Amino acid sequence: MSRWIFVLALLLAPAAPATATFSIVAIDPATGDLGIAVASRYFAVGAVVPWADAGVGAVATQAGVNVGYGPRALELLRQGLTAQQVMDRLFAEDTFPGKDARQLAIVDAKGNIAVFTGDAANQWRGHVKGKTWSAQGNILVGAHVVEAMGRAFDRTQDELAEKLFAALKAGDEAGGDSRGRQSASILVVRKGGGRNTNNDRYVFVNVDDHQDPIHELRRLMNLQMTINHNGAINRALTAGTFASALVSSEKVATYQPLDPAQHVRVGFLAYLAGQPDRALAAFARARELTLPAQFKALWEAQASRPAYSKVLEDKAFVAKVLTDPQPF
Repeated sequence: MSRWIFVLALLLAPAAPATATFSIVAIDPATGDLGIAVASRYFAVGAVVPWADAGVGAVATQAGVNVGYGPRALELLRQGLTAQQVMDRLFAEDTFPGKDARQLAIVDAKGNIAVFTGDAANQWRGHVKGKTWSAQGNILVGAHVVEAMGRAFDRTQDELAEKLFAALKAGDEAGGDSRGRQSASILVVRKGGGRNTNNDRYVFVNVDDHQDPIHELRRLMNLQMTINHNGAINRALTAGTFASALVSSEKVATYQPLDPAQHVRVGFLAYLAGQPDRALAAFARARELTLPAQFKALWEAQASRPAYSKVLEDKAFVAKVLTDPQPF
């Protein structure tokens, strides 16, 4: 009797959830950055779908997912196979059931893209491919999800991580996974671009379980991108490339828009980059976000940096910055 109870329990047990996702894999030809963004009504999708290696390629494996496709694809790409050759080899080697339900997208370091959606993947299923990207999904509300992702990617004039996020957000706003929301992930790799030493993961942010994973992903990305661009500012200042430092400083100010210290730094760097009007606007914004005494303290704290000494030599400019209708 106990054996029959066990069999009945197996029959009545809920089936494992399908790995329904909408994802995008892409390359930035200018920088060589490679990445994936993915979201799903599935727990911890970032632990399953995205795989990438700097200078090698990026892979999204989903639907009737064979997780082994990720590391094996990167191994084959390192051997010099193209994205399509890798895909062909993966399917030839796959001895697990359900190959016709798989969905797979690969971009290699040369910009070649291969994508497959199996006929047995759950509807709606499909993909669209652009010049530098492929967007794909299954159990979606419709084809317009991946189409919206591609449009958002192409029209976003920014670095790869931001283009991927824009695509993911557009897919979510278009309806995304027909079952709802739960998790999201972005992985971008860049040689030597990660935190600390010997790390190529420029961005690797995961939201494993959240009612609004895209919004939470944005919050976490702001923190990660702030770290990335603070590092870029320090490197640029060391090299004396103020224009590059200004670009990253303005990025940080967009990620931390209510932090007056970020706008003060933009002001100093804009002046050094030869943009005094931009500098005055940044200092004015910092003043708007603080009390007069706080602004003066922020100014003095940053003005003490040797890299900014040239700003202090321009007495007329300094007077414009420090003149306030309400005295300190």
